[in-house]
Amino acid sequence: MGKADNSTGIIASVSDSAFLRWLERLVNVEPNEVRGLLWAFAYFFSLLCSYYIIRPIRDEMGIAGGVENLQWLFTGTFLVMVAVVPVFGWVTSRFPRRQFLPYVYYFFITNLLVFFILLTSGVTHAYAARTFYIWVSVFNLFVVSVFWSFMADIFTNDQAKRLFAFIAAGGTTGALAGPLLTTTLVGILGPINLLLFSAVLLGCAVLCIQRLSDWQAHQVQSAPGASKAQHKTGADEEDRGLRGGIWAGIQMVLRSPYLLGICVLVLLYTTLSTFLYFQQAQIIRDSFRDSSTRTAVFAGMDLAVNALTIICQVFLTGRIVHTVGIAWTLAVIPLITVAGFLCLALAPVLIVLVSLQVVRRAGNYALMRPAREMLFVVVNREEKYKAKNFIDTAVYRAGDVASAWVYTGLKGLGLSLAAIALMAVPLAGIWGWVAFTLGRKQEKLATQRPQ
Repeated sequence: MGKADNSTGIIASVSDSAFLRWLERLVNVEPNEVRGLLWAFAYFFSLLCSYYIIRPIRDEMGIAGGVENLQWLFTGTFLVMVAVVPVFGWVTSRFPRRQFLPYVYYFFITNLLVFFILLTSGVTHAYAARTFYIWVSVFNLFVVSVFWSFMADIFTNDQAKRLFAFIAAGGTTGALAGPLLTTTLVGILGPINLLLFSAVLLGCAVLCIQRLSDWQAHQVQSAPGASKAQHKTGADEEDRGLRGGIWAGIQMVLRSPYLLGICVLVLLYTTLSTFLYFQQAQIIRDSFRDSSTRTAVFAGMDLAVNALTIICQVFLTGRIVHTVGIAWTLAVIPLITVAGFLCLALAPVLIVLVSLQVVRRAGNYALMRPAREMLFVVVNREEKYKAKNFIDTAVYRAGDVASAWVYTGLKGLGLSLAAIALMAVPLAGIWGWVAFTLGRKQEKLATQRPQ
């Protein structure tokens, strides 16, 4: 393990610093977990910084392609996602984890470089804008899903409760840095050149994967007998692909009431998010006529969301999970969403829309997303990658496309923004009940599995 120790020298050199002593108190991290925690933090930082550099560009291209065409973009995204899922299943079955994780990111780095060439070569704007919108929507879900699968694989349930909030804060920090880079550099370099910055950050994510794999291997080797048995995932499994065929993830979901429950949770989340996204597009389109102003508004909302999120993740989330448990942590944001849609039904205006989006998204990233990822810590390794990837991508986008067409149909029937917001209230209530029930089930399963 000498190579791993040398490669992590920068992080190891500060292991006795005042900062890390403060970190151990803040996060309740054990000394042997610090290195893994910091590499995971850096991994998620690189990932979301890469995404948030191009997110405002995607949202503006969505409007440029026509708000009335958003449901078609959602449909295209879903179809691409369905095509990608079996490819991922084939890769995970053929290659060991240490190989297929970097391959995912190399693939998306190549895509970014191709888009850079296309968008600087005079390709028709509408065509390029719609293709880029769909690609970014696939990219976002896929790379984040793979990240959290890896985290659920290398950390135990006890570690997840203590460390996932801080790891998520790494992503939030990256999500803060991304819009800052975009708003600072877009006027100087132009939006297309920012794709190269995004590609470099994905390369940093690959480095973090390698260091985390080394850290886990070191943990296994240095663990005493009983502890080693608890943490060991199997050296032989590291050298081969996962069991099951390309459709194994779907089969696992259909056989498990627990995983089906997570599907329902995700579908309700995406339905409510899509309703709000479409209302956001319409209200912001009607409020601002200039494309640059709309892009700045989107970036400003991202900054507000991520600033609020990181404060909660660092100082509140871990304490909330410890105090009220995963079930109530999962249910908090749906309950807030109920109140938010009621307010939007009474006053469907810009200030209410922005306030709801900022609070809901920040709460999702700070509370619900880390807690939702904890749901997968108690399932087996194949389910953590294959079933989880199917849920996070195909099921997620299926909810997007179905709710997009439902929203379009409701608008076609003449329903107002206020009326649609009112219809979303009971859905948010059901979402809260499903979240609470799954949290209780996770806590029960966790007591049945060794840590």
